[in-house]
Amino acid sequence: MSGHDHDHGLAAGHRRPLAVVLGISSAILVVEVIGALISGSLALLADAGHMLTDVVGLTLALIASVLVERPATSRRTWGYRRAEILAAAAQAAVLLAVGIFVVVEAIRRLITPPEVASGAMLIFGIVGLLGNALSILLLSRIQRGNLNTRAAMLEVVNDALGSAAVLAAAVIIAATGWTRADAIASLAIWKLLRETTDVLMEATPRSVDLEQIRRHILGVSHVHTVHDLHASSVASDLPVLSAHVVVDESCFHDGHLPQLLDQLQQCLAGHFDVEHSTFQFEPAGHADHEHGAHA
Repeated sequence: MSGHDHDHGLAAGHRRPLAVVLGISSAILVVEVIGALISGSLALLADAGHMLTDVVGLTLALIASVLVERPATSRRTWGYRRAEILAAAAQAAVLLAVGIFVVVEAIRRLITPPEVASGAMLIFGIVGLLGNALSILLLSRIQRGNLNTRAAMLEVVNDALGSAAVLAAAVIIAATGWTRADAIASLAIWKLLRETTDVLMEATPRSVDLEQIRRHILGVSHVHTVHDLHASSVASDLPVLSAHVVVDESCFHDGHLPQLLDQLQQCLAGHFDVEHSTFQFEPAGHADHEHGAHA
């Protein structure tokens, strides 16, 4: 039972601007790879790797958004709705490969720093930042009310932060000649990649304390127990939560459930900044009929 009616799918009207953003991201990817080869910058290459994961993810998301509209059949009773999961798995594979390369190469360069052309690094970093700024402008017009487009916006913002790290390293190298700044910037960009991996793996967000949330839910009047409590992220700062909540039997007969739902969701939004939550209300004893472990 959910109290929010948001559009979680990718609306057809949003595909065109997202396709434009995909084109911009692809162009930045090519430019940054060329820039990395010219300048010898690992930070530029790491940012290009970050951009590659976004290009792969956005391409697959656009394909998946078309597939999920295909009707269900007797062979595929859910249609192609799981196409989005396959897209996420492919993106995670790219993330893993890029991340391993960046970390190994960064450590090597910290030990033996190579020459880096800071001027070329600065120019290509500016190009990447300007491209990301344009993408942010496009997405800012369509992100409201849609979780997928908001997630795309946050990824582009992360890309912009990666470009900013490249620029900062280029300035430091130009001013001081300390070429290890390039390797350090690449590790900072890797941290952005790692956060993206957490989102794809549906790990509990670091900002969400599930045990504290459990205690708050149990403190609400009429609530007996809570189980199947899960939290994950649609994007880096967009946590979502779901739970099965066992309540008084009378709540199912006296019309109290809508009020209880509002109370729980206001609690999560107000105390924990979790605005997207879904609750399944159950009478006592219902959990005995469910399969699998309860957490």
